[in-house]
Amino acid sequence: MCSVLTRVRPIHRAVALSLRLGANTEGSSYAATQSRRLSPGKNSVLDLQRNSRFYCSRIAKTEGLLVRQLFEVESSTYTYLLADTNTREAIIIDPVLETIDRDLHLVEELGLKLLLAVNTHCHADHITSSGLMKKRIAGLKSAISKFSGASADILLSEGDKICFGKHYLTVRETPGHTDGCTTLVSADESMAFTGDALLIRGCGRTDFQQVNQWGSKLKLYHKHVPTCNTDWMCFCESGQTVSTVGEERKYNPRLIKSKYEFVELMNSLNLPKPDKIDIAVPANLVCGLHGL
Repeated sequence: MCSVLTRVRPIHRAVALSLRLGANTEGSSYAATQSRRLSPGKNSVLDLQRNSRFYCSRIAKTEGLLVRQLFEVESSTYTYLLADTNTREAIIIDPVLETIDRDLHLVEELGLKLLLAVNTHCHADHITSSGLMKKRIAGLKSAISKFSGASADILLSEGDKICFGKHYLTVRETPGHTDGCTTLVSADESMAFTGDALLIRGCGRTDFQQVNQWGSKLKLYHKHVPTCNTDWMCFCESGQTVSTVGEERKYNPRLIKSKYEFVELMNSLNLPKPDKIDIAVPANLVCGLHGL
């Protein structure tokens, strides 16, 4: 059995497949949309959040792999809990501070041993719960890209393997949305957990957290050229629940643009900055513990 993290020779560099709702609507809030759809009342979504589990259980194709997709309403963020069904060893991807009690309750309910809390990048729209989780679970480690500028127990690089039981995720560096974006690919390459780089029918914004904005756009553009299997299931941090590489190749309008068309489009978005960026980024640079 491998340790939680081992380093391997990269098989091939993967495209960032972080998927989010809408090609040109990154500034809109999925949570707000859901609120309007469910009820005109302000508290309807909050009531639903309190009374619902807010996770999807029928995801994994891989035998012996448990996957739970969990949703946080305010930031419209998906968290992923993965576990080996035999050893019960588990990891959690992109956990959110506001839902730490729900997430840890699910871990306990399923009888899992949580080994690692990993962030796909330094988030600007929410505060991670990885630091607080470490205080509540003995032996839990945190992880994030070495290029993120953030602190963690494990700083990830291209080709690293994150192991839990007989399963593992391979780290692929997929910068552009931020310098430290990573995509985490399952051992059988049936799934990619992709953070905020390329989104469902769109892609992550490229106008903050980098000094060279032109370079950021080009990094993200080059990661749009998929070299992976069209059947890969792609799981994002926000927006719609799941897509595939083949579907995004066919329907994502940003995948078919030339380099300069892409840069021009990204320059024209004029998006407002994330509401929590001034709070979230400083906190996430220290594992979510700033001010706690």
